Amino acid sequence: MGSSFLILHMAIILVMIIFLESQTSATSSSHSSSPKSLLVLPLKTQTLPSSSSSSRKIPFKHNVTLTVSLTVGSPPQNVTMVLDTGSELSWLHCNRNQTTHSTFNPKLSSSYTPTPCSSSLCKTRTRDFPIPVSCDSNKLCHATLSYADASSLDGNLAADIFYLGGSPQPGVVFGCMDSSSFSSNADEDSMTTGLMGMNRGSLSFVTQMGLGKFSYCISGDSSPGVLLFGDARLSWLGPLMYTPLVKITTPLPYFDRVAYTVQLEGIRVGSKELQLPKSVFVPDHSGAGQTIVDSGTQFTFLLGSVYSALKEEFIAQTKGVLTVLNDPGFVFQVVMDLCYRVKAGGVGFWGAVPAVTLVFEGAEMRVSGERLLYRVGEVAGGDWVYCFTFGNSDMLGIEAYVIGHHHQQNVWMEFDLVNSRLGFADINCRLANSKSKLLSLHNTLLAGITMSFLSPCAMYNFLVASPSMRWMPCQSGGFFRWPGLDGFIRLLLLALL
Repeated sequence: MGSSFLILHMAIILVMIIFLESQTSATSSSHSSSPKSLLVLPLKTQTLPSSSSSSRKIPFKHNVTLTVSLTVGSPPQNVTMVLDTGSELSWLHCNRNQTTHSTFNPKLSSSYTPTPCSSSLCKTRTRDFPIPVSCDSNKLCHATLSYADASSLDGNLAADIFYLGGSPQPGVVFGCMDSSSFSSNADEDSMTTGLMGMNRGSLSFVTQMGLGKFSYCISGDSSPGVLLFGDARLSWLGPLMYTPLVKITTPLPYFDRVAYTVQLEGIRVGSKELQLPKSVFVPDHSGAGQTIVDSGTQFTFLLGSVYSALKEEFIAQTKGVLTVLNDPGFVFQVVMDLCYRVKAGGVGFWGAVPAVTLVFEGAEMRVSGERLLYRVGEVAGGDWVYCFTFGNSDMLGIEAYVIGHHHQQNVWMEFDLVNSRLGFADINCRLANSKSKLLSLHNTLLAGITMSFLSPCAMYNFLVASPSMRWMPCQSGGFFRWPGLDGFIRLLLLALL
């Protein structure tokens, strides 16, 4: 009886895999990738509490972040990290006295290893840090990080095991930062444990994992997006537009050599191109003026002259459609000074608002609808306030164009390091998240079947790690017992997502 159940169980799994193969094809340069080379994680859009300040000048801070959840250390501790393609060093808020949901306690991890300042890692692999590392009183490698929102962090470099999708990645270098370091955003600190640095630097998470490609899709609402590590060709994803990544070999004071830099060539409002010289989009002799794609920044920022031209044209094209909030004292996040009054509940204006198109070398990114105007609050009379989601980087104190994650919503973003290019295509990220479950389940099933040739219970123990797979305990006879009709329906629903 047990043998017949096992045969039936394996047959159903094989049928599911055939179905999944028709949905998702994962390939490498010469043949299909091993499922182990692909990792799919949910990417969450986390909205932070609104400021209680009565000031109309809302301080610059991100009120929406992109987070991934994983575990670190031995035994593993749960952490939530902000995904940041604009940073190199990953870091965690460390608290050696207690463990909370927003801190990591290195004293409780037997695999935690601090980095001495005499190590070659401290001396050579930190060369791209904006602030040089130093040696603390304990002769440990000490790092200081600062950000555009005026926050700063201090701590030591260390290494520990990071678990991604249940797979251990030993020896990952990160910053164990003092949990009392200055931050301008206590709300974010209370909801996240740290940051995952994803740029091209020597100590970025991407470099340490040896990733040749990663992709993400940011949902425009509260539903999860998806973060994919590895190379996958997805049948449900349309063709991507590609623009080359810009690299320079000569160090320049204002050019971030490890950022994901692309070449912005122009901007259109509706069908009208802004009349600007091409030179304003090209970095100057100091490196100022590069265009960075940054998932750690919420909105998009343009150098002053370009922002002014865009603002003027957008106002001209929305005259009679939107009412400008004529209040000089109201500046959203200090740097976004174009805001509008909209009658509470009013949504009919979206179709009349012109799209803004960012023109890159070989590709275009069209920003429209709710990605273009962001609701920030109310004014006297109950009218809503929407602000233009482009800001002035001069007011922020940065000498660069920055493409933030708000304008990457419902866009599949592919960072192809092997071919040194950035690809993107419009897509419904809620759909992408559902489809990615097929890819994740497909890889889980294949790996599980490989393990089942050694031991049916080993396959069970592998599958049960997936919260979506609800099996009864593995029986002593070495086969699975179905959890009844409910479990069978759950499995079919997973297959049909």
